[in-house]
Amino acid sequence: MPEPRPWRSVRPYAARAVAAVRPAATRISRTARTAVPRVARPVWTTATRITGPRTWRYTAGAATAGLALAAGVVTAAGPWDSTGQRTAERDRAVAQERTGGADHGQGTAPGTAAGPPRPAPSAGSVLAALDGNTPADRTATPLTDVLGPLLEDPALGDRRAASVVDLATGKRLHGTGAGAALTPASTTKIATAVAALTALGPDHRLTTRTALDPDTGELVLVGGGDPTLTARADAAGSASLRTLAADTAKALEKRHLHEVTLSYDTTLYTGSGTHPIGPNDNLAQVTALMADEARADASTSGPAPRESDPAAAAAATFADLLEDHGITASPPGPSKATGRTATLARVTSPPLSSLVERMLTESDNDLAEALARHTAVASGEKADFEGGAAAITARLKQLGLSVEGASFHDGSGLDRADRLTAGLLTDLLATAADPGRPALRSVLTGLPVAHFTGTLSGRYTDGAAGLVRAKTGTLTGVNTLAGTVATADGRVLGFAFLTAGATDARAAQEALDRTASALADCGCR
Repeated sequence: MPEPRPWRSVRPYAARAVAAVRPAATRISRTARTAVPRVARPVWTTATRITGPRTWRYTAGAATAGLALAAGVVTAAGPWDSTGQRTAERDRAVAQERTGGADHGQGTAPGTAAGPPRPAPSAGSVLAALDGNTPADRTATPLTDVLGPLLEDPALGDRRAASVVDLATGKRLHGTGAGAALTPASTTKIATAVAALTALGPDHRLTTRTALDPDTGELVLVGGGDPTLTARADAAGSASLRTLAADTAKALEKRHLHEVTLSYDTTLYTGSGTHPIGPNDNLAQVTALMADEARADASTSGPAPRESDPAAAAAATFADLLEDHGITASPPGPSKATGRTATLARVTSPPLSSLVERMLTESDNDLAEALARHTAVASGEKADFEGGAAAITARLKQLGLSVEGASFHDGSGLDRADRLTAGLLTDLLATAADPGRPALRSVLTGLPVAHFTGTLSGRYTDGAAGLVRAKTGTLTGVNTLAGTVATADGRVLGFAFLTAGATDARAAQEALDRTASALADCGCR
């Protein structure tokens, strides 16, 4: 059979890429015969979305190179768990000089309908950089010599901290102020993810249900704290308010009920739903009941105007959906499902592992705050901002992590009062990479892939594209990056860079990207 034309066009790139990674794969395979690493090295994937001829060739060649390297890695360490995303939030907070903001990347413009979030990439094959250099071409260099000048870039501001660890050994390879507590911005979500998975497990699902009081005929829509609940016709794997309405109508018809008094229950959460930064397009009011993250437009991701009362809006939509099925409902009001009520129907979210991936890949603030509250509920804390923060801290301590200097005030990182250290962030990454903790694996598989997915989709146009996976963080004057990188000598490192005082967000992001790319490009010690 003749070769397909696309393969003929990229065969030279792929052959060069395979030659580049063959020495590392061979070396890893030999190592497997004599020793088993302490941690399974992650095997990454990239999204299959192709944006143009140049990217198409790059992706095809890189994927072939990844298969070669993955063969060696899997032989040495065994396959990674690959269970199991919103587009990047714009630089809106910086542009508007707000005190709180969100991650900034090249994604869907605010207020536009971009379709449902793409699934976060699960563990596949590592991409080798197609820059013409093979591992043999690079010289092992002390890591401090490589990172030192890059971290001194004035674009990063006047404060910076860094930590780099080998995920296979847990050994710290570099530390610059690794114990200094700085504002982490959205890298806070890494801690939220680890805490939620520890408290609830990767298979936990969030349930929204309806309950009927047989004595009064009151129908209660009970919020389960699932911000991904959707009223759209295409649920795209999320829990569907339409399905819940249809199933509820069927149950009511069986009871010969065609008119109901409709109420809604948000008592799963307590306290104020207003984030300390105040009303903000990056986050809805935090409540146990909302549909489509309370977006008041057709958007599916990024900053957007929000409903002022998400629960009431969701209940009103539910009433309309019941009407479509022949059930007349009264105007809904707040209530509480009592012990007398009987559940009529329920819908559930995707598993927590998938929610964590979406939260990290797309830097979903609504989902982050929901997971912080669910962590609080599971930990016996009040389901409010303070309780979520306390629960996250407690769960990290439970894992044996040092939280000295850390201070949580939310789950999303929008609060500028949050504090984390670079050392804690790399400890979190190392813990998620521990083969003895497979329940935490989605913390790694949810990290955006450089140049390809989420908040990194518009960054790393060459060099380390596909090699870096990292959670971004941006507030006014604050720029952070924490994640993993596959290096030239076949290792996988965890890194965290925290900076503050920058006046140009884009220049700071580019400086951070250069720093992470340097890790990918060297066989550093």
